[in-house]
Amino acid sequence: MEIMYWSDIACPFCYIGANRMKQALAEVGIADETPMEFLAYELDPEAPKTTSEKGEKALGQRARAIEDMARGDGLAINLSQVKHVSTMDAHRLIKLAKDKYGQAAANRLVNDFYKLYFVKGAEIADHDVLKEAAAASGLDPAAVEAVLNSDAYEQEVRNDEAAAMQSGVSGVPFFVINGKYAINGAQPKELLVSALRQVLAMEGANDD
Repeated sequence: MEIMYWSDIACPFCYIGANRMKQALAEVGIADETPMEFLAYELDPEAPKTTSEKGEKALGQRARAIEDMARGDGLAINLSQVKHVSTMDAHRLIKLAKDKYGQAAANRLVNDFYKLYFVKGAEIADHDVLKEAAAASGLDPAAVEAVLNSDAYEQEVRNDEAAAMQSGVSGVPFFVINGKYAINGAQPKELLVSALRQVLAMEGANDD
């Protein structure tokens, strides 16, 4: 089984949804042999590189509901401290990680970026923040520096976003299983488990 999913680092539902999919894969017993491929999707391509603004105060009760949802899944996020900034450079480094180190390395970096953004309130567009996270994930500092000082992998990010548009994706997270079964949004783990088992059953029947 293969799973691709469009996602943005600045999307709390993406963090929650990816975590639920990982839990569902583990419950079904196919986590080790089922890679999850992160595809880039910027919720706000016009977001600034830097900002002095903090938090999601305007969301009010909705922000608290999202935090409660995450907490129920064991994720400690704090929307009052997130900073609305561009995620393009983070996406480009994820592409670097996959290109040079493989999908597992890219997935580790994705998870690290989520934690930086939603747990620590880090400014995910800040190059020092990105370089520190990339180094902690094992990426070569010189390669990271070269990417951040250029437009490397930007086209790959744009390609992901173009593919999302062509596929009719209008929101994230958006999961595609085996290239044909779509799941939209941060669905409950139980629904994901059921969907995965159905796909396994259908694919197994097709193989017979």
